[in-house]
Amino acid sequence: MTIKDRYKYVLDWFRENMKIAETELDYKSPFQLLVAVILSAQCTDRRVNLITPKLFADYPDAKTMSCAEPEVIYEYIKSCTYPNSKAKHISLTSKMLVNEYNCIVPDDVDELQKLPGVGRKTAHVIASVLFHQPKMPVDTHVFRVSARIGLTYNAKNVLQSEKQLVKNIPKKDIPDAHHWLILHGRYVCTARNPKCSSCGISAFCKFYQQNKNKC
Repeated sequence: MTIKDRYKYVLDWFRENMKIAETELDYKSPFQLLVAVILSAQCTDRRVNLITPKLFADYPDAKTMSCAEPEVIYEYIKSCTYPNSKAKHISLTSKMLVNEYNCIVPDDVDELQKLPGVGRKTAHVIASVLFHQPKMPVDTHVFRVSARIGLTYNAKNVLQSEKQLVKNIPKKDIPDAHHWLILHGRYVCTARNPKCSSCGISAFCKFYQQNKNKC
């Protein structure tokens, strides 16, 4: 099977079988999604969704959040990973949005990465989810799943994985493909004990073909 064929078969399967492809983070505005994505770094979306209702009820936008000191924000988010640094980042980012961006979350990835706590992956999530740009954020799920399936080859890091995926996925499909791979990684192609026997793309998957006697 050629790499072109593998991409075609896999993407066709996802289009047909995962018609709803969207973030599992709860949010009501671009600012709230930005905060939620910052919180989600090395933390599960489920945990973030437990944290944000109270936080957003009291500080729903950049203007109100900019008035909260990091110590106050910390109390809301202390059950997530790295709460000290995330509290500082959220506070500084809120102030920067108010002072430099008129409270508007920018749609440019370079501008987004100027915000404290916003790296390449977070900027690409915002650009993809909010602005439907053809950006491919690569987290641990995307990195693992794309390598297992055979969509990427010998990618040493997330940037190499991202470049290979963007090269081979049609631009119009990239925002959805990001979610397809993440959700597949969370619920089917899990890090431990992947559910190969119930996976709809096993016929096109390199990992399964090499390990089907063990799955």
